[in-house]
Amino acid sequence: MTTPLFDYTLRLADTALILGHRLSEWSGHAPTLEEDLAMSNMALDLIGQARSFFDYAGNIEGKGRDENALAYMRNELDWKNWLIAEQPNGDFAATMLRQLLIAAYLAPYYRALTASKDAQIAAIAAKATKEMDYHVRHAGEWVIRLGDGTEESHRRLVEAMADIWPFTGEIFDVDASERALIDAGIAIDPKTIRAEWEKTLDHIFTEAIVQRPVDGWMQSGGKTGRHTEYLGHILAEMQSMQRAYPGATW
Repeated sequence: MTTPLFDYTLRLADTALILGHRLSEWSGHAPTLEEDLAMSNMALDLIGQARSFFDYAGNIEGKGRDENALAYMRNELDWKNWLIAEQPNGDFAATMLRQLLIAAYLAPYYRALTASKDAQIAAIAAKATKEMDYHVRHAGEWVIRLGDGTEESHRRLVEAMADIWPFTGEIFDVDASERALIDAGIAIDPKTIRAEWEKTLDHIFTEAIVQRPVDGWMQSGGKTGRHTEYLGHILAEMQSMQRAYPGATW
């Protein structure tokens, strides 16, 4: 039986790690050397956030599982990351749009979370806020460049928007477990930062000459362990070493 605080911390950790892993897949494949370094650094930011949340989640659980055990020795149904984080990279436009959609949410969310009554969560959020502010700027500049670029880059961005937008609804979902933490002043109600998220996106999309889609039916399930087929492939690669050699160190 898990506690609400453990589940909440694990959701933040899982989302950060899976998104960080997705960005790391661009290492050595980005369009320029400078961008290769930028994307690798953003991936490291997210993996660092994941490590901090995993470490705290292990302490909350009290069963001796450290960050490595939580990252490498859990099966697909035990992961609680947002579905948007596990979606394939697609082309460069899709990756940058996905990064913007998530970072534009996490930047104000973490900023608000610095006031959490849980001192450890507040401390992790304080460091993460600065990192996500940079992610918003970097991804936003690329979205503008692609949207207001060539006919081809604009087309790719519009197609990416149609594919990725239906996964944004889940990030605002709140279940009973999370609601209890919100009421206790530990977690943040995502609805309180939605206006800022939309304002950031609308400003960037206007310059990119693309429209924010009208909300319709949204995908969900990641927070409760129901994932797309892509997560299993990510975990098979990411966990392969520890699965083959449990407890290995170097």
